[in-house]
Amino acid sequence: MSFKKTLETWRYPSILLFSIGVSSVGNWVYFIALNLIVLNITESAIAVSGLYIIRALSTLFTNIWSGSLVDRLNKKHLMIALNVFQTVLIALLPFFSSLGFIYGMVFLITIASSMYHSTSVTYITKLIPTGQRKRFNSLRSLLDSGAFLTGPAIAGMMFTIGTPNMAIYINAAALFFSALITVGMPNVESSSPVEKISETPKLSLKILKDDWKLVIGFSRKYLYIMMIYLLFSAMIVMMTATDSLEAAFATRILSLSEGEYGVLVSIAGAGVLAGSLSNTIIIEKTPTSWLIGMGSLITAVGYMIFTSSTTFFIASIGVFVLSFATAFANTGFYTFYQNNIPVDVMGRVVSIYGFIEAFLIIIVTAIFGISSELISIRFVVVSGAFIMFLVSITLLISSVQPSKAKFYSNSSELKDSFQ
Repeated sequence: MSFKKTLETWRYPSILLFSIGVSSVGNWVYFIALNLIVLNITESAIAVSGLYIIRALSTLFTNIWSGSLVDRLNKKHLMIALNVFQTVLIALLPFFSSLGFIYGMVFLITIASSMYHSTSVTYITKLIPTGQRKRFNSLRSLLDSGAFLTGPAIAGMMFTIGTPNMAIYINAAALFFSALITVGMPNVESSSPVEKISETPKLSLKILKDDWKLVIGFSRKYLYIMMIYLLFSAMIVMMTATDSLEAAFATRILSLSEGEYGVLVSIAGAGVLAGSLSNTIIIEKTPTSWLIGMGSLITAVGYMIFTSSTTFFIASIGVFVLSFATAFANTGFYTFYQNNIPVDVMGRVVSIYGFIEAFLIIIVTAIFGISSELISIRFVVVSGAFIMFLVSITLLISSVQPSKAKFYSNSSELKDSFQ
């Protein structure tokens, strides 16, 4: 392929990646700054924890119905509207000093953020040709890892030369800039009978019920696809629940100082970046099935090393390994479901399965937290890592079967609509 042809092919994907990168960095800056604002107002660590609970509950609430809207609206227009909506709310946050108002605003912002995620997944699938998706997803993973490193650094710099409020305004500006970039993106539904943003369909219990039935019907018809989806979601649930005890494990069980724990977090960031860079280099030569299966397995092995460690050195190896492998697993998973879930139902499938995942994260994280108090932190995190290892073994065996190769090729069978 000539350079000119490559440039033309990657024109819009590059713009989209830039928009995602700007938004990702802004989100990191925003939430770190918000934590400090709430801490300054209340001087309570519990109030800060409340932000995480509000975000989880908001995601849970949104995923029940958002997919029904996403699949019925113009994706480009909806992405722009959601970015602008978040911009306005985030810009208003510094004017509130009441914790109740802040929680309410965070709840609404998270609704828009959750909807944006479902919408962008569908838009990306429609915009990016099948053969480019794996490369696009690897580059997106690289951007996410870059945001993971630069976001907190930018936030820290803002706190040094300004205030948390300044960081909040920067994120609002970043989201508005992202919306402006999206305006220049193609309308992937210009020839499809999709409603305009001003013609929002009226949701009803009947529509929601019918959509849930549709997703259940799709899951039954394509059992293997949704089995892989659920297995990977189980990995995410166990990773999140285990991560919730990471700081307590490092400081109480490994007796690391705050400085040493900070170094451990930096090693995790370096692992994510190294994994994402390696991912972009070997992505075209690695089958999607192995990205999902082996990436998940090595991630689980990293967690087992970390949770079984007794010294800082072993813990740092485990953290680096699990962070390194996550980039491969995520790229494989994104590519798998983009190629196998029809775009006309993708919003509903992603949202409803996202609801299940968010619900399980809340329940399992709560169980881990209570069990760590009643039993021991090490027993809980080691058990979590072992369960994760068993899930990853199942995922690897299920994904690399030769009889399932058709689900991982660039020519998916599910190109027709499923309604």
